Amino acid sequence: MIEAAAMAACSSIPLPFTAKASPHPRSRVPSPRRLRLPASPFREPRSPFAACPPASRLRPRASVSASAAPSKDYEFTDGNGEVELRLDIQKLGIESSKDVFVDVDDTSLLIRAKSDGTLRTLMNVQTLFDRIKSSETIWFIDEDQLVVNLKKVEQELKWPDIDESWESLTSGITQLLTGISVHIVGDNTDINEAVAKEIAEGIGYLPVCTSELLESATEKSIDTWVASEGVDYVADAESVVLESLSSHVRTVVATLGGKQGAASRFDRWQYLHSGFTVWLSVSDAGDEATAREEARRSVSSGSVAYAKADVVVKLGGWDPEYTRAVAQGCLVALKQLTLADKKLAGKKSLYIRLGCRGDWPNIEPPGWDPESDAPPTNV
Repeated sequence: MIEAAAMAACSSIPLPFTAKASPHPRSRVPSPRRLRLPASPFREPRSPFAACPPASRLRPRASVSASAAPSKDYEFTDGNGEVELRLDIQKLGIESSKDVFVDVDDTSLLIRAKSDGTLRTLMNVQTLFDRIKSSETIWFIDEDQLVVNLKKVEQELKWPDIDESWESLTSGITQLLTGISVHIVGDNTDINEAVAKEIAEGIGYLPVCTSELLESATEKSIDTWVASEGVDYVADAESVVLESLSSHVRTVVATLGGKQGAASRFDRWQYLHSGFTVWLSVSDAGDEATAREEARRSVSSGSVAYAKADVVVKLGGWDPEYTRAVAQGCLVALKQLTLADKKLAGKKSLYIRLGCRGDWPNIEPPGWDPESDAPPTNV
């Protein structure tokens, strides 16, 4: 069993991917409206999103009632600062809005309906793709469909789907990364590589393993190289590889773990800062809250070089079976990080264009020479 917590090492602190952000008590949406549209030869659009791309199909989530509703198709659209959900309720025989119950908070949605005297769960989304303005939720019945309109907090963020699933995260995160690469660091090379490859496959980026590049160039295994040359030599060699990768875009780079890895050295982060860095840290914490606190202490103390990472994901052990769960936790943390600081991706891009001079996060003006004796100006 893996328990993961994620937080930013910078200004924002994303919460664990297994928990909701900013939980609030549920509120019942007031004043539902029932609409009946007159039949006409030319059917008018039934929502303000009719001109948007074709809606994706959703399936009902786990039911919280003893009697689950039959499988239904759902239409989902995103546009104009809000998302719309349409559920087919024709076969349920619902005739009154009083038989429909829509409960929302800023991060979750529960839709139930009373049919034949039984309260059925139509949809239970425990974690929405992003936060909504729950007090502005509107729902109504449009002929044979239940329509739910949700106002987005981040109006420019496109929702691929209603929930924060692996599929929606991999589809939606690229608009926030804007091509900036992702670097996976941590003490275990195998974990770094497994998670990096899973993320890369999901978001359509190129997976790159520094161990494979080094072994291909030297025709030696990393262990053999460490035994013959020492960990310092290998760390220096990986730094050269990271320098060559720093100008690349849309890659997910898995770095070496342990003392032979450049990421374990405080003075080897010059090129790692060119991407969004994720620290995978295996924790002995017995619960998620303890793991989260442990991560905060690691970042605030700066006792290890990995604390320079943009986000840290705490793992309560490791099993390859949970690779996707860990990868999903990384994407959740990166989504929250980039939403909290919308200029961060642009700042990374500027850092790359200026040559990754080692002046992160206080980027110096063009022409600044890191080798000169002149003191930095942006401190």
